[in-house]
Amino acid sequence: MNSSKVKDHLVKWLSTRLKQSGLKGFVVGVSGGIDSAVTSTLCAETGAPVIVLNMPIHQNPNHTTRSDEHIAWLKSKYSNVTSHTVDLTDTFEVFCDQLPNAALGGFSLANTRSRLRMVTLYAFANSNNFLVGGTGNKVEDYGVGFFTKYGDGGVDLSPIADLLKSEVYELASYLETVQSVQTAVPNDGLWDDGRSDEDQIGATYNELEWALEYYDTHGDNWASAELSDREREVMKIYLDRHFGNKHKLEVPPVCEVPEEIKG
Repeated sequence: MNSSKVKDHLVKWLSTRLKQSGLKGFVVGVSGGIDSAVTSTLCAETGAPVIVLNMPIHQNPNHTTRSDEHIAWLKSKYSNVTSHTVDLTDTFEVFCDQLPNAALGGFSLANTRSRLRMVTLYAFANSNNFLVGGTGNKVEDYGVGFFTKYGDGGVDLSPIADLLKSEVYELASYLETVQSVQTAVPNDGLWDDGRSDEDQIGATYNELEWALEYYDTHGDNWASAELSDREREVMKIYLDRHFGNKHKLEVPPVCEVPEEIKG
């Protein structure tokens, strides 16, 4: 990948979208991960005002430290960047205390963390007439739908959603983001046990990139191809999530009522 040209293209795209919106800048949530590091840096490269938010909720100290490192690096390099830390732990606990046990199972609490962060991002965005920058990459946003609906999926624009995870790493290296972020194990930070993204999905990002590209090239013909047992397992993981999470990418369906029924 030609990182220089890709960076210039993305920065120009962000600048154009901001101008078209009539708004003034960008808000980006910084998690200590590679995707938010690259997104926030690209937004800063536009020269427009950028607010970066660190929003811990019972956060692993390693995540918070990496977020702080990246924010300090951004602010030292770009005078247009300001930051805030909004600790949402108490907000999260109070909210959970109001819910009955019936609403606390499965992915409820993990997704609630993500949605509280989305609400916080938009509080800053609306107050400052800014756009919320999305941090999802192509594997997550298009491939397996590995994001929270109306959480980290609730954004105004997605600058890196056409980049594979490996390409995001390439761009991070080119942008010279802090090393601790570049070498960190991908983790959405939504679980107390510290499980990684790959633990949750059951496949590595490299495997998922292979499955994404293989299926886009071969379609349903993949089933008759000569693949190893692991490749077939990865393809099943990919397709189960790809089709199972389609609803996250689509406008909610509307039931059209015929005029003759309305009377």
